[in-house]
Amino acid sequence: MTLDWLAPLYPWTKSLHVISVFAWMAGLFYLPRLYVYHSQVPAGDPRSETFKVMERRLLKAIMNPSMIASYLFGILVVLTPGVIDWSAGWWHLKMLGIAALTWCHMDLARALKAFARDERPRTERGWRILNEVPTLALIVIVTMVIAKPF
Repeated sequence: MTLDWLAPLYPWTKSLHVISVFAWMAGLFYLPRLYVYHSQVPAGDPRSETFKVMERRLLKAIMNPSMIASYLFGILVVLTPGVIDWSAGWWHLKMLGIAALTWCHMDLARALKAFARDERPRTERGWRILNEVPTLALIVIVTMVIAKPF
């Protein structure tokens, strides 16, 4: 099966991929911060209920759709003939960065369910540390895609 039809769409596919990654990253940066603040509020407090709404809307309306779009457009980008040199090694490390972002997303989604049950799955410090994972993954991914060091 030939995928040559993807070549003329490449600028659009790549643009949509970058836009969706930006939206996904915004959520990956913001949701752990909300969890830091939510952890500081006692269960049952009206502020806790407000955080629950904010967290659910961020995950369901922004993060989930943008993650799916990032994957969809990313797959179309790599399927475009001539875009990826599969003999180069940089894309392996990029994939590890994507795996880290996906793990972080899934962990945040599990935590959303715990917060909804008025549980506190991590300490404030734990959320602050987790908040660094997307940053580190982003550094790896961008470096691999732009510099292609190996």
